[in-house]
Amino acid sequence: MATKAPLRKPEWIRTRIPSGDEWKKVDSILTRRGLHTVCDEARCPNKAECWGCGTATFMILGDVCTRGCSFCAVATGRTGTAVREEEAEELAGAVAELGLRYAVLTSVDRDDLADKGSAHFARCVAAIKERNPGVKVEVLIPDFGLEEIGRLAASGPDVVAHNPETVRRLQRVRDSRASFDRSLATLALAKEAGAPLTKSSLMLGIGETRDEILEAMDELRGGGVDILVLGQYLRPSARQIEVVEYIEPAAFAALAEEGRARGFSTVVAAPFARTSYHAMEAWTRGREGGKE
Repeated sequence: MATKAPLRKPEWIRTRIPSGDEWKKVDSILTRRGLHTVCDEARCPNKAECWGCGTATFMILGDVCTRGCSFCAVATGRTGTAVREEEAEELAGAVAELGLRYAVLTSVDRDDLADKGSAHFARCVAAIKERNPGVKVEVLIPDFGLEEIGRLAASGPDVVAHNPETVRRLQRVRDSRASFDRSLATLALAKEAGAPLTKSSLMLGIGETRDEILEAMDELRGGGVDILVLGQYLRPSARQIEVVEYIEPAAFAALAEEGRARGFSTVVAAPFARTSYHAMEAWTRGREGGKE
């Protein structure tokens, strides 16, 4: 039987190669401080745009994830790398050097740690805020439970994000320890713990239907999520699941309208949209209740 050829990328799925002095500056600072970014580890298509503007999404707790999702390019293992105690101060210094007004932190899953890495997460948030007064910090977290969420919330993040990744029917693309319900619980706990804004993302183009997307929107909004992000799944390499469909920009625009009608204060919906994409703009609109 002939192997089915992968879908060809349409014209609207094009990214540019990172270049320019600002990109080199970001790369130099991150390398010198021994920091990881989700831009590199997850092969994000927005690296050129974000780094060219002097921004980056930092990935803490190492570069080895204890979970294995079939769409993700991050390295996996039973145990992660040793936690760098100095990482919090290095992050705070990098934010200062880059002149960031808005910092985004995410992490690999660390099921091998008793607290899932939540104490280190909290230290990183606190260090950034202490050294950089006025800087806003967004955290994109694993499916933390009550204790982990409480520990993190006490450090004062301005936005807490967590992603169910896809619709209910397709949760099998995630690690078997994850589920849509567990993700909803994490988001609800974050809101209950006092997160000023919560945020969640869905990747599209892996076989979901429009009705399933709308149902997922309803459940996320019902859980109090303020900011919704919808983006196109792009296969990082031949080792990950294939793209089933490329969603047209007009379809993303229509879904954004559906999201706003459901009460999300901000909806970011576009082929290259990711959780941290234009994060400061999304936070600003979310804080203002969706006012443009």
